[in-house]
Amino acid sequence: MPKKKVIRFILILVVICFLFTSSEAKVRSVEVIFKINLKAPENSKDVRLWIPYPVSDENQAIEDVRISGNYSKQGIYREKGFGNSILYAEWKSPVKERILTYTFKIKRKEVVKKGFSKDELPFNQKEFEKYLMATSLSPIGGKVREVAENITKGKRTTLAKARAIYDWIVDNMYRDPQIKGCGMGEVEKLLKSLGGKCGDIHSVYVALARSVGVPSREIFGIRIPNGKEGDMTKTQHCWAEFYLPGYGWVPIDPSDVRKIMLEKKLNLGEEKEYREYYFGAVDASRISYGIGRDLILDPPQKGGRLNYFMYPYAEADGKALDDLFGFNLGYTITFKEL
Repeated sequence: MPKKKVIRFILILVVICFLFTSSEAKVRSVEVIFKINLKAPENSKDVRLWIPYPVSDENQAIEDVRISGNYSKQGIYREKGFGNSILYAEWKSPVKERILTYTFKIKRKEVVKKGFSKDELPFNQKEFEKYLMATSLSPIGGKVREVAENITKGKRTTLAKARAIYDWIVDNMYRDPQIKGCGMGEVEKLLKSLGGKCGDIHSVYVALARSVGVPSREIFGIRIPNGKEGDMTKTQHCWAEFYLPGYGWVPIDPSDVRKIMLEKKLNLGEEKEYREYYFGAVDASRISYGIGRDLILDPPQKGGRLNYFMYPYAEADGKALDDLFGFNLGYTITFKEL
């Protein structure tokens, strides 16, 4: 069977699987519109743009993708480290405006993973090596491991360790609305300050979990706001997953527990409903982009490795146009309920 037909067949199976498994889960269907008038010097001869590109999986179905603009070249690429998909565009000559519009429709379902078995199977640590390793801002030794070992003292199973760290995060960390974007995720600093955004809180979770042998990862994406339509330019969000042997990847979002506590002015002890829900579940109002830290994009960027890929990133003549969050690149993201 030709390669294109194989890929098309696999995509059809993914969509069928999604529709079959989402009958009881809550589902949101929206159209997302990304528009950028890239803020780069007019005389730049080599301007490049990378945009997170969500793809269909067991939790979301992407369709009706449309891309237009005055770029010299555009394409969909996949970085090699973690397999994240990227919408890439470049402008190879000086122009007054660099325009790109990217729209897609998504049907996203709530993910609920509960009913865990008390018996756990062994797992091959080599197979999960990338989910047990340190990253540049998330060490897993020294003080990090010391904290994790104290949290998980007496816990023998992956599930018990994962839950103990989750509860410690909810009990001890807090959402700091003053942090820019989703935070940088500098774990050692965060273990002292204990305040941050979703990128910070889940970086701490992942580092603590990995340091005691629990495979874990951040999921980077964007939140779909409430309502029929509106702006989502700055609603980027991440959550986390840990791997439970014999069961699979389990979603968690202690950051949202702390966010709800802040918004509803709840004290510890009053958040139990949300604490229980977000251990093993995430709502349907989110779009997953991908995973991984310290990324080399494809095509490779000229700057250093990217801390994570949740925002558009651009370079002009080999120099980054903005920081990690890209809020000054000149883009908007809006949505319409379908």
